[in-house]
Amino acid sequence: MLKSLKQLFEENEGKRAIGSFNVHCLEMLPAMLEGAKELNVPIIIQTSPGTAAYIGFDLLVSSIETLAERLDVDVCLHMDHCKDIEVLKEAIHAGYSSVMYDGSSLSLDENIQNTRTVVEYANAKNVSVEGEVGTIGGAEEGVVVSEDEAIYTKPEDAYRFVRETGVNALAVAIGTTHGQYKSKAKINFALLEELSANMPDVGMVLHGGTGVSDEDMRRCVSLGMKKVNVGTELNKSYIEEVNRTFAEATPLTSLRKLLLPANNRIKDIVIEKSALFQLM
Repeated sequence: MLKSLKQLFEENEGKRAIGSFNVHCLEMLPAMLEGAKELNVPIIIQTSPGTAAYIGFDLLVSSIETLAERLDVDVCLHMDHCKDIEVLKEAIHAGYSSVMYDGSSLSLDENIQNTRTVVEYANAKNVSVEGEVGTIGGAEEGVVVSEDEAIYTKPEDAYRFVRETGVNALAVAIGTTHGQYKSKAKINFALLEELSANMPDVGMVLHGGTGVSDEDMRRCVSLGMKKVNVGTELNKSYIEEVNRTFAEATPLTSLRKLLLPANNRIKDIVIEKSALFQLM
């Protein structure tokens, strides 16, 4: 069933953080939901604005609705890191159940004002909204933010942001980076503990989940992370499998057989990560 982020947070309180997996092409999608089905857990499928334009907003929504019903899996379809309010309105109109307005590069006042506009529009249609305070480093949609430019979330800014916007979820910068897979992030757990203790009514979101060790991930979940984003590992693994199978192909090889190993690897990652996000 297609559900909002708010619904999934409420239904899974005290049980787990929910894995939010970036779909990069339509071929990945069935494998992602099959992984969630195998563990009997909910899943968030998130797209960048670029991926949504590539696949098609309507095709994404209808495909997820079909798969969720076929597999009996609770799914949230989420637009990730979008700076364009009109694109978010398009996603909501198409049937997305959650959206993220990313105003982290703006002043706090501008970020609050724009996010509040999105919240008012989304709430009228029972769609959840994620915001961001602080700047998470790394590469996102081809845009690189260096570690020097990354800014930890300031607690007083986060509290004001949540209070004045009414967001359902908040991405916080605590040391992770987008696109990190060659090393592991150094998490500022003191900051995470402070944020968690003072924002009990909003779901905190960990971006850059690929670059976090299993031990640190379990600690993040135990300290209140409700949504964990995984993107780089999916993209990297898909490319590795496709490079291997296509290298052995001839013009008469079934394309389906070349893609199946990559799809199966995606399913394995969803299972592995979703199990990791469960509270012990």
